[in-house]
Amino acid sequence: MYDMKNIKKLAQIKTAAPDAMRSFEAFDAAALKEGAIPKKYKELMALAVALTTQCPYCLEIHKGAAIKAGATKEELAETIFIAAALRAGAAVTHGTHLMEES
Repeated sequence: MYDMKNIKKLAQIKTAAPDAMRSFEAFDAAALKEGAIPKKYKELMALAVALTTQCPYCLEIHKGAAIKAGATKEELAETIFIAAALRAGAAVTHGTHLMEES
């Protein structure tokens, strides 16, 4: 289902909903630009979120951006385990809803 060539179809979305797409692009750029949090860390956070949401397009895009911003292989590896720990933690804490009061 996922083919990186599909990313080119974003142009079709922009044509069909230009105002919304321009707004999204501006929001995305503002959220990820260098600021109080350095660009590299923002891209690593984006990768952790993409690992959690399992968006292969986001993974590819933000991996490249993180590396361009100076992320190392070790930082990428630690990001993977942060996402895994949070995802597992969410399963455990959501599991509390399965427990009945005694």
